[in-house]
Amino acid sequence: LSECQYWGSDLQLPKIPFEEIMYNDESAYKWLCTLKKVGIVLLTGAATRQGELIRLGHRIGFLRLTFYGPTWQVQDKADANNVAYTTGRLCFHTDYPVLQHPPGVQFLHCIKQTAAGGESEVVDGFHVSNELKKQNPEAYQILSSTAVDYTDVGVDYCDFAVHCKQRIIDTDSRGQAIRINYNNATRDTVFDIPAEKVRPFYAALKEFNDLLNSAEHKFIYKLKPGDIVTFDNWRVLHGRQSYPSCSEVTRHLEGAYADWDVVMSRLRLLRKRVLNRD
Repeated sequence: LSECQYWGSDLQLPKIPFEEIMYNDESAYKWLCTLKKVGIVLLTGAATRQGELIRLGHRIGFLRLTFYGPTWQVQDKADANNVAYTTGRLCFHTDYPVLQHPPGVQFLHCIKQTAAGGESEVVDGFHVSNELKKQNPEAYQILSSTAVDYTDVGVDYCDFAVHCKQRIIDTDSRGQAIRINYNNATRDTVFDIPAEKVRPFYAALKEFNDLLNSAEHKFIYKLKPGDIVTFDNWRVLHGRQSYPSCSEVTRHLEGAYADWDVVMSRLRLLRKRVLNRD
């Protein structure tokens, strides 16, 4: 489990039938192991209705409650309080860097898909961080040491007003990336660093962002109704291509989060079950 399998546009997206992981311990164990190693797994064949993520949450233990509720609906809304609830393009980001401890795993269940546009995009943030470290160690050092302000205010499942400082690349004692905290939509206008460090920071951020969006690093796919994409929110940055606006809802995803400690607890229990059977 300590070995990361890095990837770029050549990703062979792992796929496992949803019902298999729900009722078969070996399949569930394979899912969680792959999720930890690769960072993303597609579950196929779920019912096209709300509530399947609640079932998935029960399978691993429980879901993470956030300001958007136990689950949340991603669809075009006239009074959108989040950029995700529009038909516009979503740039690469991780969710909730505004929290001191962002959710570790994200689930997105496709219930309805638009005919044109709406393709999903993902990029391996650990792989890109390694590339940045190779080609520009100074830029890597800046992004892994500079505290960036994030803020979010609104009303959804409840009222919220949150603020947090995060380094865009969190590293361990060896300088290896262990969490990416990057969401331009919630990056604050406040940036309290010495003036002489502002330009170097933005130069480093541009280089990182260019690497994220390069054709060799990003993987593009389109969810089908019944697909559930599960991915590491500390590692995989995700985005979405725009799609045509319409008077009716043409694209509907249900989302949810889980924490890595819950996921890893279930993985260890499944491992014991699988080994005992063997």
